[in-house]
Parts: sequence; structure tokens; C-alpha cells
Amino acid sequence: MSSLLKVDNEIKSKVSAFRERISSEAEDLVANFFPKKLLELDHFLKDPLINVLDLKEIHSEINLSVPDPILLTNSHDGLEGPQNAKKRKQEDIEENCQGTKVFVMPGGMMKSNNKLVELIEKVKPEIRTLIEKCNTVKMWVQLLIPRIEDGNNFGVSIQEETVAELRTVEGEAASYLDQISRYYITRAKLVSKIAKYPHVEDYRRTVTEIDEKEYISLKIIVSELRNQYVTLHDMILKNIEKIKRPRSSNAETLY
Repeated sequence: MSSLLKVDNEIKSKVSAFRERISSEAEDLVANFFPKKLLELDHFLKDPLINVLDLKEIHSEINLSVPDPILLTNSHDGLEGPQNAKKRKQEDIEENCQGTKVFVMPGGMMKSNNKLVELIEKVKPEIRTLIEKCNTVKMWVQLLIPRIEDGNNFGVSIQEETVAELRTVEGEAASYLDQISRYYITRAKLVSKIAKYPHVEDYRRTVTEIDEKEYISLKIIVSELRNQYVTLHDMILKNIEKIKRPRSSNAETLY
């Protein structure tokens, strides 16, 4: 086999050292890190930060007052004089030429929902950790897959199923990060609408609904992270013999 493809001995030894490091790290993840992390997340689900009894506790006040309706009427009625009308027409032309006007908040920057931001900042590292650890375990299982042969592939199918499950968990965890970014974008658009139309109550109520929905989603995400650690730990332990030795002649058929 070595005559078909020559590999530098130094590179070969480095690759072997890499394989051994991945193997050692992955086995420790499955045996120790996964069960510890699932217990840690299960405890986190009982934390008051993520286990509020009344959703009103996570509401955030929107400090945008409704302007005097008389001022709104005066700015758009037909009672303004010729000079004001001419000035307004010029302003409209300038606005069309320069683009959309920027709203300046009277009280400065409009703050995010601090309670949800605090919760998100605790959940995001957990999502990233799951993605990274799954990637390591997935690589370990892939390196254990023997060369392709006819027959005796039951153990190999278990390895491939394990890799597929790890890949699925990675994808789901990445989607949680997308969900968080979509929440911020959606909320920002609603707050912008409130700044533009402060007299429309429905926009204000929608922001509250979005906050409540995101809180529930974050709690579900933490539950899912815990469940994924449980599932992966249980699945790999139950099939560890076939994962590590898919064939009786495994030692002769590994790459």
C-alpha cells in the first residue's frame, strides 16, 4: 500500500499525533464533559433568570412619549402661509435628494431589553460550546471509520449514523444563533416604527410580544442543549464498542 502513495515520515508522525490527540479529547468529552454539561444546564433551567413565573417580569419600558396631536396637525394642515409652504416644499425636495431622514431620540439611544440581553449573553456561549465539542467528537468518529470493503459493515453503519446525529446537532445549534440575531433585527424594526408612529399602540404591544416570545425561545434552547448532551452521551456509550471497533479485523483495515 505504501508503494501506491508515498507520505513523508515527519508528516505521517504529526498526523498520527493529531489523531491521538483528537481521540483522547473526544473520549474525555463523551465520558466526562457531556454528563457534566447536561447537569449544569439542568441546574441553569432552575435559575430565576430563566425561570420567571410571570412574563411581565421580562417586559422592558419603551421611553418614547406620544407627541401633542395639535403639533402633528399643524405640521400637516393647509393653514400654513405661503412662506412656510414654500419652505416645506424645499425641505421635501432636499429630503428626496439626500435620502431618508434619521430619527434622533430625545433621550439618547433606545436601549434593548436588558433582561433578555443578559440571558442571551449567558446562552450564546453554551451554544458555541456545543458546536465546538460536537465537531471534535464527529471528527473522532470519522477517523475511526475503516476503509470501504464488501460486507461486515454493520459497525460502519453505526459510525455513520453517529456522525449524522452529531452533524444534525451542530446544524440545530447554529440555527439557534440565527434565531437570536433575527430577534434583534425584528425588535429594532418595531422600535423604529414606534419612533416614527408613536401614537400607534399596536407597535408597542408587538414589541412586548416579541420579547415574551424570545424569552420562551431561549428557555426552549437551553432545554434542547441539555437534551442534546443527554442524547449524544447515551447514544455513543451504548454503541461505543461498534464505534471503536466496527469490524473484527479493525486493526488491519484502518487508514
